[in-house]
Amino acid sequence: MRSGILALVWAMGPCAFAAAAPTAAAAPPVAAPAPAVAASKAEAAPAAAEEPPAPGTPAAGTPPTDAQSGDFKTLDQEVQGMKKEVIDLNRDLFVLQEELLFPANTQVAVYVSMDVGAFFALDSVTLKIDNKEVKNYLYTAREAEALLKGGVQEIYLGNLKVGKHELVAFFTGKGPVDRGYKRGATITFDKGVGAKYLELKITDRVTKHQPEFKIKDWD
Repeated sequence: MRSGILALVWAMGPCAFAAAAPTAAAAPPVAAPAPAVAASKAEAAPAAAEEPPAPGTPAAGTPPTDAQSGDFKTLDQEVQGMKKEVIDLNRDLFVLQEELLFPANTQVAVYVSMDVGAFFALDSVTLKIDNKEVKNYLYTAREAEALLKGGVQEIYLGNLKVGKHELVAFFTGKGPVDRGYKRGATITFDKGVGAKYLELKITDRVTKHQPEFKIKDWD
């Protein structure tokens, strides 16, 4: 049997090897592309190219250091100091303005104070000096409450020449039993050389269950 196969191959000759040659000589393999790997590297490139933060700049989410906290405290102290200087300057300017507009030799000031309870609720005050109205002031609930708590209000500041003058004050508000109430008070005073201070005092007169209005001259 083996001798018969060899004889057949020998009989076919070189043609058999020629036909079988293309099968043995296969084309060289082509390397398969790796798009997924290349794409992932391309996507990662921008992230790696990001610039690092500047020196001394804290990264996002990093709590401030002790040095930075100290800088913030120093800045806050400087701002508070500037605010105080502005307030002091405004106060000095206001005093200077009063001295220029109302010199001490002609100045007259009128103040309002209250010490009342259930007999009077202040709404307004009208002032007349030498029969001329110089002030008409309407109070808010907050201002009236401040007076009840011991506050003193400068209601009028003006100039008067030396000599005798008359001040008349009219008070309106709610009296006992929540009824409309209007009362007046008057005083004649001497204006000398120097500032003059007058006080409108509203107090309770418990014996008569009604308010009392007086004008006090601070000599």
